[in-house]
Amino acid sequence: MAEHADHPAYPVGLRLSGRRVVVVGGGQVAQRRLPALIAAGADITLVSPSATPSVEAMADAGEIRWERRRYEDGDLTDTWYALIASDDDTANDAASAEAERTRTWCVRSDNADVATAWTPATGRSEGVTVAVLSADAQGRDPRHSAAVRDAIVEALRDGTLAAPHHRTRPAPGVSLVGGGPG
Repeated sequence: MAEHADHPAYPVGLRLSGRRVVVVGGGQVAQRRLPALIAAGADITLVSPSATPSVEAMADAGEIRWERRRYEDGDLTDTWYALIASDDDTANDAASAEAERTRTWCVRSDNADVATAWTPATGRSEGVTVAVLSADAQGRDPRHSAAVRDAIVEALRDGTLAAPHHRTRPAPGVSLVGGGPG
C-alpha cells in the first residue's frame, strides 16, 4: 500500500444493507463501529475468541453473528467490507492480505497506512450525514477530523451553517393553466 500513500482517499458512502461484513476482533474498536454497521443493515459476522460485554450483547440480541475463535484464512469469502480490529498483529496482517487478494474493502484499526479504506469521522444533523477524512495521507489525524466534524454538525444544529433543501422535482399537486371557461 505504500505506493498509494501520496494520494488522498476517494470519499464514498457504502450501502451495506444485506451485504456481508466481517469484523475481526471484539474489543473497543468493534464496540464503537458495530452500531453504525448494524444501523446500515449489514449482515455482520464477528470473528473473535472474546468480546466486550457490549459486543457480546449485540450477538445475544441477534444483531450480529459471532464466531468465537481466531481469524482463519477464508473468513472473508464473499465479504464486501472488513473491519480488522484485533489485538493479534499476525491475524490482522493475514486478514488484511486476504482482503487484498479478494478485493474486499478493508479498514485496519491498527495500521491505516496498509488499509484499503478509512472510516471517516461522521455525524448527522438536518437529515444530512457529515463525513470528514483528513486529506493529507501522511498527516492523518483522527482527532482533527473529529473536531471538524463536530464543528460542522454543531453549525448545522445552531443554524450558523445552512443546509438548503433543493427539490429535484415539483411538489405533487394540481396546476391550472389558462383562465378561460374550459
